[in-house]
Amino acid sequence: MVFTTDHDDGSWSVASQVRQSPPVNTTAPYSTASLAGKTILITGGASGFGAAFARHWAQHGSHIFIGDVNDTSGHSLIADLRSAYPSQTFHYQHCDVTSWSDQLSFFKFAIANSPDGVIEGVVAGAGIVDMDNSFDSPHHPPNSPDPEEPRLKVLDVNLTGVAYTVHLGLFYLPKNGTRPDSSNDQPRDRHILLISSIAGIAPLPGQTEYTASKHAVMGLFRALRGTSWRRGVRVNCINPYFVDTPLLPASGIAILAGAPKAELEDVVDAGTRFMADEGVKGRALVIGPKLRVYDDEEDGEVKLVAEAPAGRGKGKGKGKGGLKGEERTQAVWEIYAEDFERVESFVWRYIGMINVVKSIGGWVGVVRDLWGIYGLGRGKGRR
Repeated sequence: MVFTTDHDDGSWSVASQVRQSPPVNTTAPYSTASLAGKTILITGGASGFGAAFARHWAQHGSHIFIGDVNDTSGHSLIADLRSAYPSQTFHYQHCDVTSWSDQLSFFKFAIANSPDGVIEGVVAGAGIVDMDNSFDSPHHPPNSPDPEEPRLKVLDVNLTGVAYTVHLGLFYLPKNGTRPDSSNDQPRDRHILLISSIAGIAPLPGQTEYTASKHAVMGLFRALRGTSWRRGVRVNCINPYFVDTPLLPASGIAILAGAPKAELEDVVDAGTRFMADEGVKGRALVIGPKLRVYDDEEDGEVKLVAEAPAGRGKGKGKGKGGLKGEERTQAVWEIYAEDFERVESFVWRYIGMINVVKSIGGWVGVVRDLWGIYGLGRGKGRR
């Protein structure tokens, strides 16, 4: 049942109040010009996604700072980048993301050594998995009937570490001033890129702690994008499907044997779109295997080519729902595209009621109370 009324014209949208940009067209081209000269800090950047981002963004002229505990890989990566791009700035510093003092030192080091004395992009890229999933298998030592304290290193790195990175980003990014080549005091980019996972939007049995941590990152993203605009900071998030990186354990490789995996180049492309397109704010992308799809021109739904009648080749044809649009290959998809308008039936109906209250007057106090968290109004005190 949907709450509707003639008074609800839908003109008041939470999406507009939190400064969220329109949904991302992941098939549209984008410019990487803004990456030239941009200083980007990456935690967990010595390998995996972080290292791939660093190499790709360096190709486009970015200055890169890597913080990680894998010193050998980190120094090797920086040496490669310095050799390939001698006119740019690249540094590595040992950084345990679970240590506040390590992260604080890393941020201060990056700012002190940045060509312009600022940072413009922050990637919270550190992440680990529980190789033996010990959380789901509590046991007691031989000399005690009580269970051992669980190891929560995954939560420490994937949640606490990310929270430290975000908190520091929110502090230092707004201090980066205006663009040096701007005649109208245009601010520099201030971007935080979060890395969740397919496990952040779907359960991953056998990786309970990892799934919980990645769901928490999505919660952090969905809440933070509603307030970060007040500090001039844009926040986006990528959610990769299984990719063959050091983070994917042998058990995951075995489970996925013969199944399609996402490709690293697609993850890099999604992250680059967010880092380069400074107009994208409060958006999340999931990156999965490449799929052949088409738009059903009758019902507007995207469908797999396998759903089309047998015998159809590339081009236009007849789909199950009607006319079949052009086929395409797609690996990157927007998620939560309309969640501020229609997350769940309750939220949608509730916002509908707020619209009614607004349309008949007396809505200011209600909106201030309900959406004060987004900075729309300031309460007079705590209750």
